[in-house]
Amino acid sequence: MTVTKRTGIIGGSGLYAMQGIEILDELDIDTPWGKPSAPLLLASYHGQEIVFLPRHGAGHAIPPHKINYRANIYALKQAGVSRVISVSAVGSLRENIAPGDFVLVDQFVDRTVNREKTFFDGPIVAHVSMADPICSCLQKSLIRASKQAAIPTYEGGTYLVMQGPQFSTRAESMLYRSWGMDVIGMTNMPEAKLAREAEMCYATIAMCTDYDCWHEEEENVSISSVLEVMQSNVQKVQGLLDCYFKQPVDSCVCSCQATLDHGIFADLSQQSDDALRPIHALVERLL
Repeated sequence: MTVTKRTGIIGGSGLYAMQGIEILDELDIDTPWGKPSAPLLLASYHGQEIVFLPRHGAGHAIPPHKINYRANIYALKQAGVSRVISVSAVGSLRENIAPGDFVLVDQFVDRTVNREKTFFDGPIVAHVSMADPICSCLQKSLIRASKQAAIPTYEGGTYLVMQGPQFSTRAESMLYRSWGMDVIGMTNMPEAKLAREAEMCYATIAMCTDYDCWHEEEENVSISSVLEVMQSNVQKVQGLLDCYFKQPVDSCVCSCQATLDHGIFADLSQQSDDALRPIHALVERLL
């Protein structure tokens, strides 16, 4: 596809559909990495084209460790997406971040294992910077939208990405707090790393549902307690996104969409079709 500058929304736990959108098409995309979690919905929202993808598939059928992250990001790239808003349910590791609060995180610590974390598995190798994994331009627009929507939101914070699907032990939760982590979830890695390799702007709306299990005065995290808060959070994030898409398209200039300029350790002109085929949508502009 040749259309660009679309915004992708990856819906996390609880956000399986978008309100107030005009659906234009359903995109059943195959990628070199397999099928994404679900067909992508191409839609119009306040005059802007968006592409919506539920991360866990229809009916939350895919657990976090089984999500095909490479297929999800590659399919969004093929659909002309240049910026990705990731919506994720998380637990709070801080007293002041209460269930129902949002955090626009700016850092990650990746504690996941056995997940495919790169498109560049050889013979073409790339090393991209993850020093600042969140696009500052996209982040600023989401901050403005959260203020307009009057949602309690923390600007910045570190998201520890655990493997799951089990929740933390109490010892683990206390350890992550001692490390200075702010929220904990299961899905934003390797998603953020792959979005960087795909030269997409990426930002996360982390919706707090619980206090994990570290808080002595709160119940331990459970699905029943999470679902109650999640319903309220989904309504709030719909309001935030509504405010975001009512803003003019962000004209901020960032380096996200030129990540591979200095990251690829190969002369692409000398590579075979077989080597280029799995990453063609990522490197097409460099060929």
